[in-house]
Amino acid sequence: MNQNLEIRRFLLQALEANTEEKSILWLKQKAQKIQESASPTAFFLSFSQASRYFTKDLLKLSEQEKNQADQLVSGFEPAFWNVLQSARSFLLLNLPEEKETWFSVMNQLFETGDMHEQQALFAALPILPFKEDLLSRAIDGCRTNMTLIFDAIALNNPFPAAFFPEANWNQLVLKAVFMQRPLYRIQGLEKRRNSALAEIASDFAHERWAAGRNVMPELWRLVVPFVHDQYLPDLKKVMSSADKLEQSGGALTLYECDFAPAKALLADYPKILASLESGEVTWEKIGKEYQDSRV
Repeated sequence: MNQNLEIRRFLLQALEANTEEKSILWLKQKAQKIQESASPTAFFLSFSQASRYFTKDLLKLSEQEKNQADQLVSGFEPAFWNVLQSARSFLLLNLPEEKETWFSVMNQLFETGDMHEQQALFAALPILPFKEDLLSRAIDGCRTNMTLIFDAIALNNPFPAAFFPEANWNQLVLKAVFMQRPLYRIQGLEKRRNSALAEIASDFAHERWAAGRNVMPELWRLVVPFVHDQYLPDLKKVMSSADKLEQSGGALTLYECDFAPAKALLADYPKILASLESGEVTWEKIGKEYQDSRV
């Protein structure tokens, strides 16, 4: 069984558990038309009309289904999709994969789709064919200031880590910091940390401090493998912060790095060190708490 068919079956099964039977019947009928039609009109109509049949409620998946999704495509996380997104992604996978025609349809969708349609397109990148040829679309999509669309590309999506060149990757991460999006939801963040990104993160922190503003605590995660004398003053400043969450981010950076003076600095905070050693403090917990504090 090919991967496209397996993903379609997975999405259809998930949708059947999350929506009404009449909506599923409509979806199956439209998918059949898309497969059989020589014209893309049936696809465009169904992609647009799907909002009449499917809600924007979050797709509910069991742990087994989440694991199954990851086995189908490494990093595929439809648990962060809504029902409408999932239905539209199912329709996308029914498009005949003749490359020239397929890209003609996709280009039109990317250029004319509304915000929610583009959300579905960008989130579906890891399950679409011709991934390498969609790279420029994904990079261009990151220029948006619309959180819904940016999140679809940047968060819970394996595509950027797998395909973005370093400069574009760094731009995506910096924009996530600037927009204060949850960094712990960026897949491949630790693996793709680099010295240029660490320097950019430090410069950004200095700009925020100069403007009298705080720095999101997850920022320092980007610096961990590159902590040395250049970044130690930054981390000393963070550790002296009255903001406990900011201090936690600095402490976890000191704890995870391999720089001896950083370890010595952390030793001055025995209570925080104990919480780190017990696993009480993690980047995900810091990120979630920070996002909750902004609501």
